Amino acid sequence: MAFRASIFLLLLQCGMGFSQTTPSVSSEIDTTSIKIGEQIRFKIKVDADSTAQIVFPEGQTFSPMEMVEAISTDTVRKLDRITLQKIYALTQFDSGTYTIPRQQVVINGQNFFTDSFKISVATVPVDTLAQKMYDIKPFLEVEKSNYDLWKKALWILLGLVILGALAYWFLIRKKPLSEEEKVALLPPYDRALLELKRLENSKYIIQDEYKQYYSELTDIVRSYLEEDVHVSALESTTDQLIEKLELLKDAGELKLDDDTIEQFKKVLQTADLVKFAKSKPETSVAEQDRRVIEQIVIKTKEALPEPDEEDLLQDEEYLEELSRKKQKKKWLMAGAITVGVVFLSTLVAVAYYGWKPVKDTVMGHPTKELLEGDWLNSTYGYPPISLETPSVLIRQDINLPPEVKASVKEAQAFAFSDPDALFSIGVSSTTFSSQETEPDFQNSVEQVLKSFEAKGAKNITTKQEEFRTISGTLGVKVYGSGKFTLPQSNEEVNGSYAIIIFGGKGFQQQIILNWLEDDGYAENIVDRITHSIEVKTGA
Repeated sequence: MAFRASIFLLLLQCGMGFSQTTPSVSSEIDTTSIKIGEQIRFKIKVDADSTAQIVFPEGQTFSPMEMVEAISTDTVRKLDRITLQKIYALTQFDSGTYTIPRQQVVINGQNFFTDSFKISVATVPVDTLAQKMYDIKPFLEVEKSNYDLWKKALWILLGLVILGALAYWFLIRKKPLSEEEKVALLPPYDRALLELKRLENSKYIIQDEYKQYYSELTDIVRSYLEEDVHVSALESTTDQLIEKLELLKDAGELKLDDDTIEQFKKVLQTADLVKFAKSKPETSVAEQDRRVIEQIVIKTKEALPEPDEEDLLQDEEYLEELSRKKQKKKWLMAGAITVGVVFLSTLVAVAYYGWKPVKDTVMGHPTKELLEGDWLNSTYGYPPISLETPSVLIRQDINLPPEVKASVKEAQAFAFSDPDALFSIGVSSTTFSSQETEPDFQNSVEQVLKSFEAKGAKNITTKQEEFRTISGTLGVKVYGSGKFTLPQSNEEVNGSYAIIIFGGKGFQQQIILNWLEDDGYAENIVDRITHSIEVKTGA
């Protein structure tokens, strides 16, 4: 008996523990009858363990009722239990009887469901004698937004600013000259004396680098003679250079004495022995040779005749030509940098995004512009169809055949098309004269396919599957591909289509999409549209 009692107590404790940890979900509404536009308070109450993870319904899950507001959750804690209460404000703008579907609450990964409720929505009575009735107002022309234009203008302005900054930095800005550039701008005579002074202060002689010393020494004097005396000194041998100087002296163009030319010849011969025979003169001889060259430069400058007007003019033209070459070099450098920046940016963009998106961004692509433009979320027709589209759908005139008019109470159609991209969207809502008439989905699909064929479509394939909206409304989707003719030409292209149909007693709703096959942008547009479709199935 004691054993049975202990077992009973154990089971009782387990049962008590289970009852304490099992969550519960309940729901209630404050009224079952409202007028159009009034609101219902839908309350969900959850009692669970304080550590439980609870997820309440989100979004438009109350369709056909519309959620206006989800009020913040109230929380009450008591020991190890927690009570959460969430209220939703719901409404409906069409009269009729509607059912709020069961709502799903997830607690610790387990699904719990509320009760469903039937709601009656009554019309608001209007006294037509006291209240005058007016026709529907016509469409208003709305000015197109300039946002895209301003965005493009800003990008162009940014590009111009960058190009302007590059032009200023490389072409207009006066860059500080380096020491080498400053020396290069000096007259030949001043530059030769400055370079000889630097050679005097160098460490070539101390480090026994006589070959380097004499190479620079002879280059300095040869460059000076070539620039100021206009004799080809750099490419001449020692004997050739001395011979040229003597000829100039004999012709009276260079007033140098024989002793100066002879000293110059000895220095050049010493330099040749150092450079080619690895001779090593005394330090004093090397220093004396530098002083000799300095005197030769000075005497040569004094021996040159004064430049006449023609020489000055040639020098001025030479400086102008030099300036033009420098300016041209700057422009070429700026152009090369600009081309390099554009090329590098293009390579980076292609590596990151791929060649086709970059090409389509630069060259333009109709469906890419639709995909990346401003989208609209609108409701069309009655019973209403809500969907998101890249452009507003325009109301279409419908001429029903006589045999159809008898069975159709009202038909509304809206469409958008871009012939350049072979992309079109069509939406239609139809109410039948009899509330008991069932829609014929198969016949509707056949009529759409016949309209494709009438416009030149060939080899149309079809597939069919169920289609379910976000709120769970069930419809039929027929899709496939075929050869379509471009509206503005006779060119045949591979295209795709999708027909999505909903309906019930007394009504039918239909969405038709047509796009170019293998157009990734169009496929993204179609996916976005189809995932946004929501319908109200109450006629």
